Amino acid sequence: MDRMKELVKILNKYAYEYYVLDNPTVSDAEYDRLYDELKKMEEQTGIVLFDSPTKRVGGEPISSFKKHKHIERLYSLDKSTTVEELLAFDKKINKDGEQYDYTVEYKFDGLTVCLTYSDGKFVRATTRGNGVEGEDVTAQVLTIKSFPLLIDYSGTLEVQGEAIIKLSVLDEYNKTALEPLKNARNAVAGAIRNLDPKVTEKRRPEIMFYNVNYMSDGSLSSQKECVEFLIEHGFKVHPFFKICPDINSVISAINEIEINRKTLDILTDGAVIKVNDFSRRKELGATDKFPRWAMAFKFEAEEITTILKDVVWQVGRTGKLTPLGLLDPVELGGATVRKATLNNYGDVLRKGIKKGARVLIRRSNEVIPEILGTTEITPDCEDVVKPEICPSCNSKLEEIGANLFCTNRSCRTRVIAKLTNFACKNGMDIEGFSEKTAGVLFDDLGVNSFSGLYTLDREKILDLDGFKDAKTDNILSAIEKSKNVPLANFIYALGIDNVGKKTAKDLAERFKNIENLKTATLETLSGIDDIGEIIAECIVEYFADPENVKEIDALLSIGVNPVFEEKVKAGVFSGEKVVLTGTLTDFKRDEAGKIIESLGGEVVGSVSKNTTLVLAGENAGSKLDKAKKLNVKIIGEEEFKLLIKS
Repeated sequence: MDRMKELVKILNKYAYEYYVLDNPTVSDAEYDRLYDELKKMEEQTGIVLFDSPTKRVGGEPISSFKKHKHIERLYSLDKSTTVEELLAFDKKINKDGEQYDYTVEYKFDGLTVCLTYSDGKFVRATTRGNGVEGEDVTAQVLTIKSFPLLIDYSGTLEVQGEAIIKLSVLDEYNKTALEPLKNARNAVAGAIRNLDPKVTEKRRPEIMFYNVNYMSDGSLSSQKECVEFLIEHGFKVHPFFKICPDINSVISAINEIEINRKTLDILTDGAVIKVNDFSRRKELGATDKFPRWAMAFKFEAEEITTILKDVVWQVGRTGKLTPLGLLDPVELGGATVRKATLNNYGDVLRKGIKKGARVLIRRSNEVIPEILGTTEITPDCEDVVKPEICPSCNSKLEEIGANLFCTNRSCRTRVIAKLTNFACKNGMDIEGFSEKTAGVLFDDLGVNSFSGLYTLDREKILDLDGFKDAKTDNILSAIEKSKNVPLANFIYALGIDNVGKKTAKDLAERFKNIENLKTATLETLSGIDDIGEIIAECIVEYFADPENVKEIDALLSIGVNPVFEEKVKAGVFSGEKVVLTGTLTDFKRDEAGKIIESLGGEVVGSVSKNTTLVLAGENAGSKLDKAKKLNVKIIGEEEFKLLIKS
């Protein structure tokens, strides 16, 4: 029994570090070894301690949800979308002339849940329901590992949080799901409100806590104390929490959230503003629907539904066909959206896409929106027909897995996309070269290969419409200049499927020259960090194609010289793993990153226990918060300047 208690204590500590702090101290293998030991002892003794981690698995399906009445009502929040509405809210709060502090937190877009504890033990979990009565989802919530089963509190307690599914977890789930989930909000609602707890467990939700709804013993005086109570008792709380002395500070905090929320791995749709002082809250009271002391500020929608009018097929540089949805125009994120992408024909089938159907679309980070799924199908809707020939050159298509490919290497659209990618800034960086230029060279001079760019005849270019002496000389000079190219740029320029800027850089650092990369095995490639089996297969297949190897050899014989420059090992950032966050005044992020690398450092994308340094500019958000929590060294731009000067 002593060993079982010890194992439960150790495993719960490790789970808290992993699921709540995002800072694991042991490997998965070590955790699994101890977990298996505990499970074996439980099977031998027939005893399972109350807070044993073995309880957090999906049990058998339940027949129906039971209703449960909350001890205290769970209110929803009134909403605002403009600064004017916030100012009006502030005027009501401070009408007696005294200024009260506000708190500002992220508003997560998930499913509200309420957890009840009695004498320190977890009793049940319910949905918010109508605020007075919700559904008992204890069996489902028990599969979640981001809350404690035992707490150091002797009375009755209700805590409130938002069940969410991380965007990265959702993406991973959808890769193998028979029916992909439309978005993180629907995914978590379906996970919690599912009669089969095994479905909940498979979707891997977690809970972000933000409120103590009821406590029988003791009291809290402010939202600040409330959040501190939750953290102290082991509940997962998002690190962003601002106390604002006035409404102008609230607006600044909201602006900070709006800037940084796109970097989060969690779906957010706004900010929550609350009066910090609980005695003032009591004076203000509530309406039938909302508390008068709180307000949700909603950002512009990033998801919306509209009608899919048609689907057309675009040909990319590798010959892969991508379906593009033509939409009834709709306003989304401050722009009029008329088109949205799908991944491939397999994606069309999995999402049940039909012409004339109402579809859910998402727009984020200023890129072309994506069709997430179908929300309404009528009898008039039409199937999306799988094309049999290339829409550009009429060649027969080849079907590989869920994708369709044009096999004609001379397909006009394919060649133009390939040449444009080859010449781009992350590739050979041929200044002044555009998609239009690629089209003219293909149509009038028959340029259909990379090497063809390096054998262009000046007189023939001058005969083309729009090409006078200066423009012609500029293009030829830029092409000649591109011969001396960093190896990472050259790899990117080749247009290998699924190999982007980051992967190209990783490959350059690993193999040092193009000849080594040519002969790399699947096993070797798969062993490189951030290069999975799919990308590795794409690389191997590319170099297994004799035409691709022939083209590379032609480029090298013409004088193209891909060079890998070893990073300086000694320098002020030697051995440092550096994360950049926020806005720098005197440097672009890429420039600062290159300086760090030139002085021996390694630039990484996210803060983890392996990060040794964070360079934080203005409006640094969640990465800075996490760095503080992990006690990572943080420097500002002025200190950065002093370091590189030294």
